[in-house]
Amino acid sequence: MTLASLKLRYPEAETFLFGDNEKLCQALLSRVLSGQKTATCTALRDVETGTEAMPVVGRRDIALNWDGTPACVIETTEATIRRYCDVDAAFALAEGETETLEGWQREHQAYFARNGGFDPEMKLVCERFRLIEVIT
Repeated sequence: MTLASLKLRYPEAETFLFGDNEKLCQALLSRVLSGQKTATCTALRDVETGTEAMPVVGRRDIALNWDGTPACVIETTEATIRRYCDVDAAFALAEGETETLEGWQREHQAYFARNGGFDPEMKLVCERFRLIEVIT
């Protein structure tokens, strides 16, 4: 299925990539497709500058493979803004990337540091989602 045909089916959909490099993108997509990853977050600053779209509860968005082809469609079930230091273990583990809150903190501190800067007080857009469609 092409991105153009998916955009016709989901006209409100935003497109996005998980992660900031090919290896991370594919690893995160694999976790989404397996059901292990049901949450994600982004720096609020990236939403405010237009680099990232604000998730909207009920909207279906298209996650892309690193090469820009569609991988899957997700639907946002919750979107909140909270400080990095206030992210709890339940949300961190729903991201499906590590087995502990401390691991999530370590991985995300490194991610934000290399993508615009890190501050423990920084605001994050925290999104929970469900998998709607896998694109083959």
